[in-house]
Amino acid sequence: MDTKAYIQSGIIESYVLGLTDAHETSEVELLCTQYPEIKKAVDDFALSLEKNAFANAVTPPADVKTKLMAALGNEFENDKAAPVIPFHTNENGAAPSVKMWQFAAAAAILLFVVSAGLNIYFYGNYKSANDNYQALLLQKNDLQASNGIYQTKANDLAESLQMMADTAMKIVPMKSVKHTSDLATIYWNTKTKDVYLLQNSLPQTANDKQYQLWAIVNGKPVDAGVIDACTGLCKMKNIPSAQAFAITLENKGGSPTPTLSAMYVMGGV
Repeated sequence: MDTKAYIQSGIIESYVLGLTDAHETSEVELLCTQYPEIKKAVDDFALSLEKNAFANAVTPPADVKTKLMAALGNEFENDKAAPVIPFHTNENGAAPSVKMWQFAAAAAILLFVVSAGLNIYFYGNYKSANDNYQALLLQKNDLQASNGIYQTKANDLAESLQMMADTAMKIVPMKSVKHTSDLATIYWNTKTKDVYLLQNSLPQTANDKQYQLWAIVNGKPVDAGVIDACTGLCKMKNIPSAQAFAITLENKGGSPTPTLSAMYVMGGV
């Protein structure tokens, strides 16, 4: 038997608090005789309740004792003067007095107070544990989402490296036309004519702008697609033949013709 899992199931706490049914109660008591660790768990939890009750006890005001004793003194005097009112007779034929019922009522009130205190204590513990659980669950979901993003990026990079290692790939470096550090690289599959772009160090664009790739075919620019954010190689339009590739900065969505004054990089095949 996995005693550790049994102890952590919550049955021990329910048993000590009297919340188990007859079957569960019998089961716990039987297992206590068979497994010392379960018996110890029961004793430890019961002891923790006792310690917490004393630790959280509230000292009543000093005049409460005086008032209580005065009230009880009056009751005792009344009991001496008043006749005993029998409610029923016990097995010896004697009838219990009103004072016995007063003590029973006091005991019931005390039990209610203790029960209410325990309910407040366990509700506080439950709420704290539930808040911690929800926080951990949220953190777990965030970590899983982040892990999924990183895994996707890793897969994209691995696929890009595999494509770049293909012997059919023709590498076309594109350098800045303005003598800056802007760089990009074209990977052109000479068999399938698929074009892939690696953005080495292109500047960040404004929200209303977007880079666009052009293939120079027989001296004329041919649209090779707008450049979206991607990890690794960006798949562009299929280009059967080209003498060069260039990138310009256009309005969001691209342009039918390149803005030559906004050309950033270019490279010959």
